Amino acid sequence: MNAFVSTRGGRTVSFAQALMRGLAPDGGLYVPAPLDPLGGGRPPAERGFTATAVWAAERMLGDALPPDVLERVVADALDFPVPLVEVEDDVHVLELFHGPSLAFKDVGARFMARAMAALPEAANAATILVATSGDTGGAVAAAFHRVEPFRVCVLFPRSGISERQRRQMTTLGDNVTAVSVDGTFDDCQRLAKDAFADEPLRVHCGLTSANSINVGRLFPQAFYYIHAAALLGWGERPATFVVPSGNLGNLCAGLLAHRAGMPARGFVAALNANRAFADYLEGGTVRAQPSKSTLSNAMDVGDPSNLERIRWLYGEDVGALSRDVRATSTDDEHTRSCIADVYARTGYVMDPHTAVGWVGMDAATRAGTGPKVLLSTAHPAKFPEVVERATGLELALPETLATRMAGPERVVHLSAERSALRELLLEEVAP
Repeated sequence: MNAFVSTRGGRTVSFAQALMRGLAPDGGLYVPAPLDPLGGGRPPAERGFTATAVWAAERMLGDALPPDVLERVVADALDFPVPLVEVEDDVHVLELFHGPSLAFKDVGARFMARAMAALPEAANAATILVATSGDTGGAVAAAFHRVEPFRVCVLFPRSGISERQRRQMTTLGDNVTAVSVDGTFDDCQRLAKDAFADEPLRVHCGLTSANSINVGRLFPQAFYYIHAAALLGWGERPATFVVPSGNLGNLCAGLLAHRAGMPARGFVAALNANRAFADYLEGGTVRAQPSKSTLSNAMDVGDPSNLERIRWLYGEDVGALSRDVRATSTDDEHTRSCIADVYARTGYVMDPHTAVGWVGMDAATRAGTGPKVLLSTAHPAKFPEVVERATGLELALPETLATRMAGPERVVHLSAERSALRELLLEEVAP
């Protein structure tokens, strides 16, 4: 597959062009045209996640890169385990936090960095601009750290992310510029979109995006859905996937995999108090909302970008989408109590985002029989204040996180004004 179009129309571009550009010139998001089917056979999940990812990449992105390059990119990027843990009878947790930044976004970010570096066009995409509500920034910064010829500018809200999330961005240095924005994640996302829409700035700085608006981030996330489905028998016992959801990239990747042929009984989008997607499913109207701060901060998104992609996938048919996806919403009180209850009953420790998903598991139960797969998006040690208080445990600090906690921070503080980011990119970030 090597043909992509904007969700808003326009000409067809190659995978390399979509990857390097990030956002389409018309402001839309790139989508496959058409989406190639997975075809026959079943993934070699018994050989591990890397083998599954290579199998899926060959089918979903096979002609976008030369076969040897694609296999090398996948094998190098996705060299960590993705275990499927059965916590209760037919309730499984897919642990996506065993990569370098201890978050699921390592999957997409590492694939993207290595795919971009393998392309001749890399010389024209010198600056990676990314907005984060928590985990994206750390994953992208780690993935591109010291990768030539790129520089990384990561925007994060001044308040609303944990210290450990912040330090994963601010202690790297070298080619990574960490920018603290006086505003919310939605302000950070707006600044990034404005920068990409500024054609002279985009060309001069060689701007591209590493948010889930970029197809290079999005497609690899489909690989772990396929891996979980294969571990559960592929078409023999299709699962209901429960997805902690914020900007909707993770959910969109699962829907892409399903529409390409991955068996699934359905999906549950588990939201915190930011329920724009749930409101869309209920009313059929897209309405941006001010984001609300919660314990599951990486999901604090009031205007989810990937909703545009999901609407395109379903031809604006909210009824068809609702047949595949249910949405739930919960608050911080239930998030805390869920962490405590699940640990007391099973001994399993979850971070706040995974707990939002567990609360949403009730919708998966109502969806029918069969296995449930909850996507666990972050290591609990990244949220010690919440998790330790709920469980009474003292969480050990993983080695990669301990290194970041000990390093000096380098932070640029910025207002939420478009002109401020433009000036920063021109003077301090871009070569």
